Amino acid sequence: MKRLLAALCLCSVTAVAHAEISQKFGAYEIHYNALTTDELQPEVARAYKIERSKTRGMLTMSVLKQNKVGVLSPVPARISVYATNLNQQLANVEMREVKEGTAIYYLGEFRVTPPDTLKFVATVEVAGEPKREMVFSQKFYR
Repeated sequence: MKRLLAALCLCSVTAVAHAEISQKFGAYEIHYNALTTDELQPEVARAYKIERSKTRGMLTMSVLKQNKVGVLSPVPARISVYATNLNQQLANVEMREVKEGTAIYYLGEFRVTPPDTLKFVATVEVAGEPKREMVFSQKFYR
């Protein structure tokens, strides 16, 4: 996770539009970030078997639970996502779980043809908790 998060942070520094964002649901925070895969460092893309391209996008998500003293810890979840572009074309984003040490996060790849804006709808299920639905948009530039 450290490699991927560091790479995503570096991408976010160079492109503020891709800063990681989060939504809170009670004791849970869901962090997400979408970018084109050409923004990834080649070694990071290779390590995670991600094709680097201006027409491929990547969505990262992580689910964190806050304990009584405010410390966030990753928790496993079932995440399903679909995306809609400006032409109202719908695509499923298959999310895969990645575990590195105690870190848990989810990666999904999708096609995008910049300039475009994708609207993502994510359903997040954590054991013993109600389903959460999130909606967020991301602009992709040439």
